[in-house]
Amino acid sequence: MKKKPTTIIAFVVSLLGTSCSIFQPIPQPKSEFRGFWVATVVNIDWPRNGADPVEKQKNDFLEILDFYDDLNFNTAIVQVRTAGDAFYNSHFAPWSRFLTGTEGQKQEAHENLLTWMIRETHKRGMEFHAWLNPYRATFDLRTNILSPTHDFNLHPEWMVQYGKKYYYNPGLPEVRNRMIQVIDEIITNYDIDAIHFDDYFYPYTINDEVFQDSLSFAHHGLPNQSLEDWRRSNIDSLIKNSHEIIKARKPWVQFGVSPFGVWKNQSTDPQGSDTRAGQTTYENLFADPLLWMEKEWLDYLIPQVYWSMELPVASHHKIVDWWSGKVQNTNLYIGNGPYKIRNNSDKAWDDKKELPNQLTLARNTDAVSGNAFFSAKSLMKNNEDVVAILKKRHYKRASIPPASPLARKAVKSQISLNSLIKKNDTVYMDFDNLENYRYAMVYASGKRKRMEYPIKKLLAKIPLENRNVVPLPVYRIAGKKQMAFVFIDRYRRESEPIVVHLKR
Repeated sequence: MKKKPTTIIAFVVSLLGTSCSIFQPIPQPKSEFRGFWVATVVNIDWPRNGADPVEKQKNDFLEILDFYDDLNFNTAIVQVRTAGDAFYNSHFAPWSRFLTGTEGQKQEAHENLLTWMIRETHKRGMEFHAWLNPYRATFDLRTNILSPTHDFNLHPEWMVQYGKKYYYNPGLPEVRNRMIQVIDEIITNYDIDAIHFDDYFYPYTINDEVFQDSLSFAHHGLPNQSLEDWRRSNIDSLIKNSHEIIKARKPWVQFGVSPFGVWKNQSTDPQGSDTRAGQTTYENLFADPLLWMEKEWLDYLIPQVYWSMELPVASHHKIVDWWSGKVQNTNLYIGNGPYKIRNNSDKAWDDKKELPNQLTLARNTDAVSGNAFFSAKSLMKNNEDVVAILKKRHYKRASIPPASPLARKAVKSQISLNSLIKKNDTVYMDFDNLENYRYAMVYASGKRKRMEYPIKKLLAKIPLENRNVVPLPVYRIAGKKQMAFVFIDRYRRESEPIVVHLKR
């Protein structure tokens, strides 16, 4: 016999047609990307030391998650491949020394650490984007510390020394295939929400250095194709093939890239931005995100616009305006650089309002759908005044990441509420047909007007760990006569709202 519930609250359920107008009373965007990069290379953000015990590494990771959860962020972009290595058990790369202390040494966690990280991120209603560095093979020239299973040792013919690092040669089809294998392995084995590339494709130009890929160009280049166009075509192939494997395996998993903030300067191309950047993503890194958007190979783009609002050589607001005029078929977010706050020769960053002003610009720009911060630790210490402004003015309430313009059209599920039971300090709401949804947005709802109920203040964002049950703390609904539920699926698409009437 089932145990009798403590209290049963009577309910009435109403289905509503989805309408943008019903969300207008909510003062902050209900859909906005709010991301933070967790850099693991040389232990920038996490772990603090690869030799730390696993439990300390876990606690430190949770500290980052909880800080940004309190700020109502919704996306963790976590670096899981830094330089031909892996933060998980891989067939194609050794364990990273930045995680285990010694490259190739197995992580001794009682469970798969990456699985745990993803689960803890999802528990907080956040997405987990797996950040990969495609072509950096080493962080320095100390090749003696590399694992025997590192590609430097297994495939030396893939490597090019440039400056004080080794890189995979992007011009080799075998190298591009290896990256697709890496992506396929992650997509298949882990419940991630996106694959994310940073700005490192071909390396940033070093004066008086030559990237030694002339033999590869002679073998693989097309007739009458310049070296520069051939290099760009190699990166285009990587982006296209990455997009295809992701969508073939799990079409709801997004693919995003965070390029260097300046595509081209106007001095070299009239279509470029009004900037004087020393290097550009198109001419130095041989990356062309404008083409990738045109071809619909990306779900989102996050240009790294790490300069202050009025910096003469690269004004933040001018670059944001430029990208907003170029975006197509893709969500556009802006990458911000809080690591510069009170820590940069540009004294604009000494002003506590510099970062908030950048966020206000993004929110007031129609083509921009959110922001991402580099890096995670930047706001966690000694910037309490900036954090206070963000919490009060920009991130007062939770928001969901935007759906991709490339997402499939939603098939509406007939969601219905079966029971509503109060136990102790929690109300458990049992729904039908929530198997494909990730979390619930719970709103206060006003009185019925004609055919709709106006949805008001957001009460809670609830991860659906038990897919059909929504646990809601009693204090969230104290004094409420009705609530509206909007469910979000893996594609970030919304269900039709359901209003639940409470009778006391």
